[in-house]
Amino acid sequence: MFAHRGAKAHARDNTLEAFELALKLGATGLESDVWLTADGVAVLDHDGVVKKGVRKRPIAQVPRAELPDHIPTLDELLETCGTGYHLSLDLKDPASANPIVEVVRRHDPAMLPRVWLCEPDLDRAIDLRGELDDVRILQTTRLERIKEGPERRAVNLAQHGVDGINLHRSDWNGGLVVLFHRFDLVAFGWDMQHEHELRPSLRMGLDAVYSDWVDRMVDAYTSEIGSV
Repeated sequence: MFAHRGAKAHARDNTLEAFELALKLGATGLESDVWLTADGVAVLDHDGVVKKGVRKRPIAQVPRAELPDHIPTLDELLETCGTGYHLSLDLKDPASANPIVEVVRRHDPAMLPRVWLCEPDLDRAIDLRGELDDVRILQTTRLERIKEGPERRAVNLAQHGVDGINLHRSDWNGGLVVLFHRFDLVAFGWDMQHEHELRPSLRMGLDAVYSDWVDRMVDAYTSEIGSV
């Protein structure tokens, strides 16, 4: 049960307060986007742009010390929330994967198997699998972008050791979940905001769901699966 950008529906997204609240509400995972600052610090933000006056600057061009206070570093997340949960991170900066691993390893090496690095580019996801053997790698995509078809994509992911696929909730059905499970791949679904989206997705066997509404997600999970 991943809290999308923390408890986004309950607090300002991608803040330490939102992440802490998400875990208090029962989320078993946290989700965010990772960018590297100009001085190489991994930080958590959605858009990757900061505004000063009327000027906007990419985070990649701004040193950590000059970022707004509400944007946390990955270090600060782990210091504040600990490491007893799953962590799903969208790699907005292609160079962020190794710094992420270094930060997590410094805090708690036992958390590494619960870190899910989400990469939209298939080739890059495959490359990451070859570079990193202690974290999980997912390809995040949409069904319409899989031109060769889901079965061939599943074969390709499995052959290269990528752990699974992350699709929008509207792309999933029970047969597709079975297909990816047949190749020992996990099936994650994002953008689950309402009970009528969450409960059927859990019933069809998705391995993880992402939601802004942590309370709704936990209630749906409890109804369909049972206690965590």
